[in-house]
Amino acid sequence: MNVDPVRWWKKIIIVCAFGGLIMGMTAAPPGADAAGTIKADEDKWISIGMGVRTSFGAVEGASPAGHYSNEFAIDNARIYLNGKVHKYVGFEFNTECFNCFIKAGAGGFGDNSSIGLLDAIGKFEFDEKANLWVGRMLLPSERGELNGPFYHATYDGFRTPFFPADFSSNFNKGAGLYGRDNAATFWGKIHPFGTHLLYAVAVSQGLRGFGNTGNSLMYTGRLQWNLLNDETSPGYYTSGTYYGTAGDIIAIGLSAQHQKDGAGNAAAPFGVSDFTGLTVDLLVEKLLPNNMGVFTFNGEFKRHWARYAQAAFDPGFGGAANCFCTFSGHSWTVYGLYLIPTQVGIGRFQPYARFTAIEPLESASRNEWEGGVNYVIDGFNARVSVFYTYGDLRTKGLNYGPTATGDKVDSFHVALQLQY
Repeated sequence: MNVDPVRWWKKIIIVCAFGGLIMGMTAAPPGADAAGTIKADEDKWISIGMGVRTSFGAVEGASPAGHYSNEFAIDNARIYLNGKVHKYVGFEFNTECFNCFIKAGAGGFGDNSSIGLLDAIGKFEFDEKANLWVGRMLLPSERGELNGPFYHATYDGFRTPFFPADFSSNFNKGAGLYGRDNAATFWGKIHPFGTHLLYAVAVSQGLRGFGNTGNSLMYTGRLQWNLLNDETSPGYYTSGTYYGTAGDIIAIGLSAQHQKDGAGNAAAPFGVSDFTGLTVDLLVEKLLPNNMGVFTFNGEFKRHWARYAQAAFDPGFGGAANCFCTFSGHSWTVYGLYLIPTQVGIGRFQPYARFTAIEPLESASRNEWEGGVNYVIDGFNARVSVFYTYGDLRTKGLNYGPTATGDKVDSFHVALQLQY
């Protein structure tokens, strides 16, 4: 890593500007914490909300001239609609700005981004023990996926390899969209011996095209056992932290996903493979005595099997265009956060550290260190984050083929998240 003093001073100026932003917030009123709701009666209502995540990033060597990239981005822009039409029947409808993260340039903003459907769920919720959701929704895989971008403990939460439902931008070619798939999910919760056990089982469309010429379905399941307090997230969704509002938490999650012929390239010899993914995740949150703050730990181990032949990557058989070359191997990430109890201005500081390692079977290994601080104004509804990373996750990216290369680089980020 070559150190350029001028560029480092630019990063210091950005951090100082963040400090000035926080100081300027000390006189500002806090925001609201709930979406607007229109009620006909207790069993018929509709609510509307929104969410925006925007950031500045400077990644070493990522500009066309090989300098720091220095880019502003809209990472997410969502509209939320939720409601009920009957005591036992509800719905969820959410939108997203797809490709909003693409920078200005060839094609411009207007050609690259569009508002589209993210979630469309019909909810039959009869009892805590047994519920059915149908439509387009998050599959019940690991905690990181079920946090979504807005409920991770850190701003850039998705650092381990994705499950197949994250890869495609088109439901007719790939396995899903932003972790969603067209599915039916049966879920519920029981409370054995004073603990809290959540289950969720989904049948979904999964991969279409590529190696899945027989249109096999995808199956996903999750068990989550909360040994102490229960979590307050809706349905089978999760959060990476509760900032102490849910009390002490020890939650162990186990998830599995499988699809016959769910990976590879049908044009290549021995290029098609079943896909199977297993994940174990852990959330520990502890309220320290004497109002000394909140400690949070997240850990995840992930193992994916997709044993297609290396010929699946070969340009002679169509290469990446013909191959759903999803990750095969193992990965893990751990991170700890400490929410300082003292309020500064309108928020509290939450410093953290994180490490991620990814070990593909057919590609180069990669890892990343991350350190930062969140300025928590109103939980997930208003949060500012500043963080630094060093590693080769960004340079090697999602290329899990034998030709993946990339240097370890550093990056600096300032990010804002707002919800209502």
